[in-house]
Amino acid sequence: MSTTKWVIDPTHSEISFKVKHLVISTVTGYFKKFEGEASSESKDFKGANVSFKANIDSIDTNQADRDAHLKSGDFFDAENHPQLVFDNGVLEEVNGEYKLTGDLTIRGNTKKTSLNVDFGGVAGDPYGQTKAGFELSGKISRKEFGLTWSAVTEAGSVVVGDDVRILASVQLVKQ
Repeated sequence: MSTTKWVIDPTHSEISFKVKHLVISTVTGYFKKFEGEASSESKDFKGANVSFKANIDSIDTNQADRDAHLKSGDFFDAENHPQLVFDNGVLEEVNGEYKLTGDLTIRGNTKKTSLNVDFGGVAGDPYGQTKAGFELSGKISRKEFGLTWSAVTEAGSVVVGDDVRILASVQLVKQ
């Protein structure tokens, strides 16, 4: 079977993250500019090779001051590390569950990272394009990637949690 290339359809995809704030609530952010692709030899995407990039300057948490702080040297350091990169990803089925494992690089730090994947299937759209849908989720430690800024309130609460949940709803277009 020949290899089929797929690319992310940004108008039907979103990449988000969630992190605890003051331990009592969750802040959600989005990457508004991103790109990615998958190459697959099978219709169910088993063994697909996946890569992805998100522009750090496109972070949006619906609060401009917080976005600026996240882009600063305290966190992502967008000036020196303009992209979050997921590379060398392979989609595998393990005990009936899909996992995407690859090299995630944030702020110049690369760690092997696995995400849970729900494959929604393949369908044709009204314009003759073939699309594939996926929901991805996982958790990383921001400190492992050099995002170590922290503060503690007078009451002893941590301002920003270490665990960051990654959530993505992705639609791919067959090329």
